[in-house]
Amino acid sequence: MHFPLSLRAGWLPSICEVCGGWPSQPICAACAQRFAVPRLRCTCCAAPMAVEIDRCGSCITRVESPAVGQCVVAVDYAYPWDRIVAQFKFQRQPGWAQPMAELMLRAPLARQLMSDCHAVVPVPLTPIRLATRGYNQSWELVKALHRKALRTQSQVAPKAPHALLRTGETPDQHSLSREERMRNLRGVFLVSPQASPSLSGSHVLLVDDVTTTGATLQAAGQALLAAGAARVSALVFARTPAV
Repeated sequence: MHFPLSLRAGWLPSICEVCGGWPSQPICAACAQRFAVPRLRCTCCAAPMAVEIDRCGSCITRVESPAVGQCVVAVDYAYPWDRIVAQFKFQRQPGWAQPMAELMLRAPLARQLMSDCHAVVPVPLTPIRLATRGYNQSWELVKALHRKALRTQSQVAPKAPHALLRTGETPDQHSLSREERMRNLRGVFLVSPQASPSLSGSHVLLVDDVTTTGATLQAAGQALLAAGAARVSALVFARTPAV
């Protein structure tokens, strides 16, 4: 039997997806504690760090100033989160946005970003990709983050789902370097004319599910800065190993 996506959005297993414990939340407390331990990260690209310093060597030596000045990440893109992201993103299971958002808000500085920024913006999909998938996973995360943050915070920035537009598809970037990815993404993002006035001089928080080299976030950040935003930060569920 086929059920509409809207009905299946909140359907998640009554056992822990990771350990199989029952009855449980989709991710039980023990597995969250074991696999989602906060770790030291570069404040700019969120690469794991062995010592507590602000930026990694790659970010320190990079010539150009980053468009996204701060990136907060909840987990590494590894077991079990890689499997959960795949279910969320490719198997029509948007209900995973709820437990993923909960883990994102546990990341150091995540709640502060949600309250300090002026707008929370999902990284957009192209219209073709959106029609194929049925939903934008980043927008699902924004909605879940907003709901959860409002339960415990007096101030949460408004959602801005249509502020950023994606004008074209990019080829598979899996094996490309950061520089090659940035070239492919040049001019792909733009700020909608309706959103430009409200973003002028603002601090924008970008939300995405996964980051690898940060090229997508930087390209989106460049479009926001060009439209007048004063500062761009990012909150992301998972980061793949540094390349």
